[in-house]
Amino acid sequence: MTKDRRKEIIYHLPEEKIDELLCEAKDDRRKERLGFLKNLYYGDSVAEAADREGRSAATGGRWAEAWNKGGLEGLMPNFGGGRPPKLDEDEQDVLVEMLRDGQPWKSQEIRHLIKDEFGVTYHPDYLGKFLRDLGLSYAKPRPKRPWQPENPEEILEERVDDALDEDEQPHNKREGDDEEGWVVDDDVCTDGGTVLGFFDASHPQPYDNSRRVWYVDDPHVERPLVKTEDSAVGFYAVNGGSVVQWKETEEKERICEVLETVREQNPGKRILLVLDKHGSHICEYTRKRAHQLGIDLVFLPSGSPHLNPIEQVWKYLKWTMAPIIVENEDEFHELVKDVYDQVTQRVSFAKSWCEKFLDFQKFP
Repeated sequence: MTKDRRKEIIYHLPEEKIDELLCEAKDDRRKERLGFLKNLYYGDSVAEAADREGRSAATGGRWAEAWNKGGLEGLMPNFGGGRPPKLDEDEQDVLVEMLRDGQPWKSQEIRHLIKDEFGVTYHPDYLGKFLRDLGLSYAKPRPKRPWQPENPEEILEERVDDALDEDEQPHNKREGDDEEGWVVDDDVCTDGGTVLGFFDASHPQPYDNSRRVWYVDDPHVERPLVKTEDSAVGFYAVNGGSVVQWKETEEKERICEVLETVREQNPGKRILLVLDKHGSHICEYTRKRAHQLGIDLVFLPSGSPHLNPIEQVWKYLKWTMAPIIVENEDEFHELVKDVYDQVTQRVSFAKSWCEKFLDFQKFP
């Protein structure tokens, strides 16, 4: 399954009209933009279409956005009156490349750079808009996990497809595994369709406070200093029964106990279960037990927790529980189960994942 991640282009004009405008155009800048548009109509990506006109991908992105929003009028340069831009398009392209080479930047550093290199000054209130128009992002940098592959989405897509292509060999079995025991339990039926779900453990605490709430007086609350050492191990089912259990450890035996409950809650169907490569998940003991239960494990690429929708379930669960006060650990355990049952009724956490990674022609 291959996804087209090119920017969607709105076809405001027929191709014949663009050809006509190209023949009539006398200004080089107008020809450049019409040529860019013609390239897009031929099927080029934004970057490819811009490159054919000798422009950067950032410029192409701005042109495509202007075309989508305003059609031909939005794409064409304004040759009328008004104040000209402080940096023309060529200078803007040079600036983008300089910023790319030295990123990340603070706003003050960019102002000094523009002043030193181009001799112009931007007001701090306008600089942000100018930089966003250039295609820059203003966000907190997130460190990239060094063990994450360059193409985690493609790897996961292949693993999902492989899991859906059933064959005679156990999906969870690997070369070098013991040959004994790779047989589905007699009382397990898997021919009634497929349940898709996501598996993970979390450590919510009853004193977490990730949610802002309103106060009249001093913004604090007296909470019992309750603490739990247990792990909440959850299965978030898109089209089946979700499960959450508290476990003292995340050892393989405890993980398999949760898998057995997952099977009990989803009888008669094959289970496709997406999870990370925690040691207790990838060991032969767990993979073999999963096969016996009719569960096919799909492991995420290393360092890619963002590809597991259950992460959003945990986040929303913690946010929902944040203002609630509990008296003891048992009460907190029950609260987590109740909220988890409510939260996992929503399939929206996995909607984009399914659209991206599932070939619905193959998915039963």
